[in-house]
Amino acid sequence: MPPGRLLTTALRAYQNAPNPAETDKVLGTTTTLLTSLNNPLNLSLLTSHFLTARAIWQFPDGLRTCLRVISIYNTAAIYVHKNELENASLPRGRPPVGSGVRSDEWARAIAKGADERSSRWQHALVLTGILMGMEADNRQALSRSLRSTLEQAVVTAANLSLQDPLQTGPLGRGAVVLALTYAFPLLSYPARQLIHADALLPALVETMLGDEGFQHGDFIVPIAGDIPPGQTVLWRANSPSAVRLQQLESRPLAQNMGPLSRLASFTVQHVSDSNAVLHAHEQLFGFTAGLLDKWSRCPLSAIDLFVEAAALSPETSQGPHPMLWQLLKKILYTVVATLQPIVARSLLDPAMRNSAVAPSIAAKTLHSLRNLSFVSTRQGASAFQVYTFTYLTSLDVITRHPDACVAFLQSTQPPPAAAGGPAPPSPVVQAAALFYLNTAEHLPLALPTDACEALVVAPAAAYLSPTSWLAGAGNSSRSSSLTLELFESAHAAVLAALSCPQHGAVAAAAVPFYVDALLASFPARISPRQFRLAFRAVVQIATPPYPLAAAHPDLAETLLEMVRFRALDPAAGTAPLPPPAGTASSQQGQQPVVSEQTALVLALLDALPYLAPQALDEWLARASDAVHAVRDPAMRDVARARLWDVLAGAEMDVDRAARAVAWWGGAAAGRNMVPRDDSDSSFLMSGALPPPPQGEGEQVGSKL
Repeated sequence: MPPGRLLTTALRAYQNAPNPAETDKVLGTTTTLLTSLNNPLNLSLLTSHFLTARAIWQFPDGLRTCLRVISIYNTAAIYVHKNELENASLPRGRPPVGSGVRSDEWARAIAKGADERSSRWQHALVLTGILMGMEADNRQALSRSLRSTLEQAVVTAANLSLQDPLQTGPLGRGAVVLALTYAFPLLSYPARQLIHADALLPALVETMLGDEGFQHGDFIVPIAGDIPPGQTVLWRANSPSAVRLQQLESRPLAQNMGPLSRLASFTVQHVSDSNAVLHAHEQLFGFTAGLLDKWSRCPLSAIDLFVEAAALSPETSQGPHPMLWQLLKKILYTVVATLQPIVARSLLDPAMRNSAVAPSIAAKTLHSLRNLSFVSTRQGASAFQVYTFTYLTSLDVITRHPDACVAFLQSTQPPPAAAGGPAPPSPVVQAAALFYLNTAEHLPLALPTDACEALVVAPAAAYLSPTSWLAGAGNSSRSSSLTLELFESAHAAVLAALSCPQHGAVAAAAVPFYVDALLASFPARISPRQFRLAFRAVVQIATPPYPLAAAHPDLAETLLEMVRFRALDPAAGTAPLPPPAGTASSQQGQQPVVSEQTALVLALLDALPYLAPQALDEWLARASDAVHAVRDPAMRDVARARLWDVLAGAEMDVDRAARAVAWWGGAAAGRNMVPRDDSDSSFLMSGALPPPPQGEGEQVGSKL
């Protein structure tokens, strides 16, 4: 059909009543006309009528219609530029390919069609499509001046739309956010500075969390009604909730949350009104709280990753279930990427970094991250740089305000670990508890002693208690995917509290319990390396200059005696311990294989540099005897090498090193106690001479 007649047909179709069956034909005809009309006036006329077409805009399909408008003009612009390049190489006299209209002329004609008859937000869609088609992928189809004008036109149309929210409406605000999401990477620095960030930020957060975005988490609610009771969870792919999930994932903004979060980051940085940033922060906090509440009521929240394979039907595990978790991870990344610039701004903005506002921002950020912990603790989903910055920076801010630390821990304290009996709590509760313990580990220095005992030591000790459900983690029916992480975090939180000098009173009461729990946990629940690190830390806490050593001077030696007694016990295991789960094969090759007995002896040796100098002579001798007692020859060599390393590796301070030297060469004759292999001269104290060749004299053991 000739372009003239096709134009007449299209203009008539625009005025028809909306008909979904005809919409695709109308849009296809529009694309054809945009690339075939050779009169700029007709291009302007077509665009003007298209933006007011009853068939399209009376009942638009949300942002899908807006995206199709961008797509139409993007596709048309690409073909116009492509035709222009082909026409430039055609021999003279050959008919032009396409309409023959040059790119600059075509763009100006389309822009003129975005007139006062249509809305500004519709103009933003059309101009964004032109900009993408002409300039994306480094096409550089427009002249420099026209591109600059087009960029400014996109921003101006967006600003004017957002400054009149009543006229623009929710669809218009979403359309502006969609247009800027696509146009933002193509905008130059001067054009970006023209964006009215104060007006854009509320629209951006509204669109991100609303019906065109994450729907306030409401997609979770109907899942419960689609899962029939039964031993195996059956969530069919064609159920209404699964279909809704698929529709959400196909929405334009849901597919572009990465670019949207980058636009949000820019907007937060350039908002002039700090209250707008605080309001957006409050909205994100409310969204995460609602999401957590909805997820806690969903039957799928009770299924741990550890048992998913057995609890889910094949149709569920291969269909809607992974799609749901993909969406939840997308929510995590988007929310954290939006929180990060807010937290960063709170470090610099005078209106946000003061003592009245900063702790509130940090606390609400931590609350938001805690609300998303059921996602972030799943298969290392939190292992990305933006999350780490947001989390650690919020901790740095809140630790400057002890009252805020106490209030945060009180409001997030998990239920006692033993309260639920032998069965583990739900995965949601476990994830929240893990976040609590990881956060509490960073706060003891900022807490008063009574608060540290009640909010850090007591909750963490509950997870180390024999009555905790973690005590039965070795049984497959009671295990969970977070068992090991919870146990490690509980240990770390207790050690962090005990390591604070101002909490000496807490340490005096907690150290005996902690060491009992530590010994009871090894080797079944913690690795040799973890045991050695923890025991060394406890001994260091019980020795000078820590105040605990003044109140209980014999505590460190008592702890060493407990470990030595167990190492010399015939019941101590001598079989090689398996490497910790998750250890890479390359790391396994670098770590010596040790048994339970050898690990205990190594822990004893690790603690020697922290003993009081007056006790060192006796414990060097006892440590040598313990090394002799290692039954396996290869493991005895590992312990012997560690003892030599303690003696000669500069781990001791000056006073302790002097005691070690005196023990080595004095009346105690320590060098005769240290087991050594005369065929191997690699173990020599610092400053020793190398042995002479055989037959040239007696081997020199040490030069002191």
